[in-house]
Amino acid sequence: MGFNALNLNDKIAVVTGGTSGIGRALSLGLAEAGAHVIATARRQQQVDETAQEIESRGHQTLRCVSDVCDRASLEHLLVAVLERFGQVDILINCAGRIKRTPTLTMPEDEWNAILDTNLTGTLRACQVFGKPMLERGYGRIVNITSLNSFVALNEVAAYAASKAGVTSLTRSLAIEWSKKGVNVNAIAPGVFRTDLNAQLLDSTPRGQELLMRTPMGRFGKTEELIGAAIYLSSEAASFVTGQTLVVDGGFLASGVNQ
Repeated sequence: MGFNALNLNDKIAVVTGGTSGIGRALSLGLAEAGAHVIATARRQQQVDETAQEIESRGHQTLRCVSDVCDRASLEHLLVAVLERFGQVDILINCAGRIKRTPTLTMPEDEWNAILDTNLTGTLRACQVFGKPMLERGYGRIVNITSLNSFVALNEVAAYAASKAGVTSLTRSLAIEWSKKGVNVNAIAPGVFRTDLNAQLLDSTPRGQELLMRTPMGRFGKTEELIGAAIYLSSEAASFVTGQTLVVDGGFLASGVNQ
C-alpha cells in the first residue's frame, strides 16, 4: 500500500449537506481526489451550483435535492445514484443545524428539531446508504461531529448532545458493520469560519474566546478538512474504524495558552 492508496479515482461519493460550508469544501475536495461526487442538500439552486463545480473538475454528479429529516427523499436519492452509477462507495454526513438558546427555557420542539437533523438525520443517511454498501461488502462512511462532542460551549446544549450522539453512533455502526467491509469514522472540526458564523467569530466576545482557546491562533479554513476526509474515505484507512479524527488547531489540547 503506497501513496496511491489515498486516491479516490472513480469512487462514487454522496455528501449530505454538501452544498455549503464544510460540506461544500469536502464535496469539491473529494472531486479533486478523483471521485464522482453527488453533493445533496435541500435547496436546488445550491445543488446545481455545486454540481457545476464538480463537473468543471472533470467528474460526474447528479442534481438531486434531499433532506436528512425526510427518509423518502434519501431513498429517492439512493435510487437515482444507483441507477446512474451502480454503487455507492463513500458517504459523508455534513447536514447540521445549531441554535443558541439557554437550556433552562429551550422549547422541546427546538431540541427535537436539532436532534432530528444532526443525530437522527445522520442515522437515516447511514441506514439508507449503508444498506447497499453492506450488501456489496464495501463502504466508507464519514460523519461530521464537533468539538462539542467532548467539551461544552455555552447555551448550545441540543447541538452538543446531538454531536456527542453522532460520535457514539459512529462507534456503534463501526462494530456492527466493519466485519462486512463498511468502515465508519467521524471528523470533529474545531472552529472553522463559514458564511454562517463569520460575524460571530470576527465581531463578538464569544469569537474572541474561541480564538484564544485555539493554540494555532487562527480559525480553520474549510479546505483544511479535506485531507482528513480523503484519508478516511480511502484505502489508506482500510484498518481504521470507529474513530473520530479531531481537526481543531489544538483546541482540545488547550489548557493555558499564555
